[in-house]
Amino acid sequence: MDNVRFGIVGVGGMGSGHASTLPHIPEAELTAVCDISPEALAAATEAYGVPGFDNHIDLLDSGLVDAIIVATPHYFHPPIAVDAMERGIHVISEKPMAVTVAGAEAMIKTAERTGVVFSVMFQLRALPVNQAAKRLIEEGRLGKIYRTLLTDCHFRSQAYYNSAGWRATWKGEGGGVLLNQAPHGMDIFTWLAGMPSRVIANVSTRQHVIEVEDEASALLEYENGAIGYFLETVNEYPTGIRIELCGELGKLVLEGGQLHFWEVKPGVRAASDETTEMWGRPEAEEVEIELEERQTGHAAIIRNVVCAILHQEPLISPGPEAIRSLELANAILLSGHKNKPVTLPVDRAEYNAFIEAKKATSKDKDVEDQRITDPQHLT
Repeated sequence: MDNVRFGIVGVGGMGSGHASTLPHIPEAELTAVCDISPEALAAATEAYGVPGFDNHIDLLDSGLVDAIIVATPHYFHPPIAVDAMERGIHVISEKPMAVTVAGAEAMIKTAERTGVVFSVMFQLRALPVNQAAKRLIEEGRLGKIYRTLLTDCHFRSQAYYNSAGWRATWKGEGGGVLLNQAPHGMDIFTWLAGMPSRVIANVSTRQHVIEVEDEASALLEYENGAIGYFLETVNEYPTGIRIELCGELGKLVLEGGQLHFWEVKPGVRAASDETTEMWGRPEAEEVEIELEERQTGHAAIIRNVVCAILHQEPLISPGPEAIRSLELANAILLSGHKNKPVTLPVDRAEYNAFIEAKKATSKDKDVEDQRITDPQHLT
């Protein structure tokens, strides 16, 4: 195989964005599209000059694709991905990879059994600052982590939620900010900090007329005794993300596209134990971290998958890692709605029952669907 032929399932906002990205990736080619909307499908086939299908099975059985990008509403990610994997077709799933951790596990297990390449579109992992932060942690330069923090603030208007019948409904989306805007920040957070063992959460709908949460906060507890603080919201402006990891040997802060790292000598606990001075304290020095030049954005993930298929290159965002942010989201939703602490891993049966009960209360929305790609997330 000299190149990888891609099909895109779902050519709405993000799907059309990926279709525009593919021509710029060496050894990749867009060869088919799929959408259940006749209007969207017709527009895509004309725009990209490729065959179109009104259901994913026909696309998968067409012989035209080696890999697919799944860019449908969330609930459809697992069944479409599994159908592709069973046919030996590689998969990139948009985030979140599923609504429930049980659905995500089905994708991961099928990929492992069939041997296909399976990645999730967490393009923030490719950013040089995030790659550098990961190296610091892997090198042990923070030491034992004592505290974590994620504040991830977004803004969405009521018009955004009114733009599609599936948005912000239990039966259409399966959650609010935690399933839609939060996954990228939560992926970087759990990638760097690891997974908590217990969450105590609050979820609320503060500013929008929607079924699901537009804000979530939580206290996180880790097996090593560390604590963490968590906030996801679509109710703030200006927006931004801040991640803090505080350890025995250093402190790391990611904010505004910048990485700050302080070395603490001889260490926080070590300084406390060793000093004989009442107001003694450790020495902290901010260290400049060199950043590598590398490809970023959606193109970085797609090209990485192409190289994994053709040359066995390690994945930047493999499916088995991508489940972590979803596991945390499920735990926070369960804790917040049931008003109780939740331990991780989440009880799959309990969460499935919770989401089915929520879907049973979900109501149809009388809106005119609009498919417009977010201009901030095309790269």
